[in-house]
Amino acid sequence: AKIVEVEAYIGQDAPACHAAREMTKRNRVMFGKPGMSYIYFIYGMYNCFNIVTEREGFPAAVLLRAAEPGEGLEAMLANSPNKDKQAILSGPGKFCRSFGLTTEHSGLDLTGRMLYLEDRGDVLEEIISATRVGIKQGADLPWRFFDASSSAISRPR
Repeated sequence: AKIVEVEAYIGQDAPACHAAREMTKRNRVMFGKPGMSYIYFIYGMYNCFNIVTEREGFPAAVLLRAAEPGEGLEAMLANSPNKDKQAILSGPGKFCRSFGLTTEHSGLDLTGRMLYLEDRGDVLEEIISATRVGIKQGADLPWRFFDASSSAISRPR
């Protein structure tokens, strides 16, 4: 899949960041080394996939909000009640559900074999910066980034 939308959550001083108060069992992966998966469960029904981005001890992660499906589409469709190919990965919960990602996958090294990211050399013509979705504190920060040409981006609430 091609990632087309992300949001940044940086540091203990950022109120919307899960690490804003202190390290907990839930968020401890954010304080670890960069390149690790951080997956949390929210609203009693959705998993959200993040990539830890900063040095050890400084909590920061990028939430994957949307992607365009590619290889493995049949497996994604089998995991999702939504059969619209452009919409099955448009939103953090849909992304995790379609890939079968749960909190059991949190803390994985994303350079490993089980779960990984790769640079496919795609060049985006226009990346839009906007405010993040679904938060109250820090909502004014333009830390949401998306591919302007993608029809798979999630809809702001």
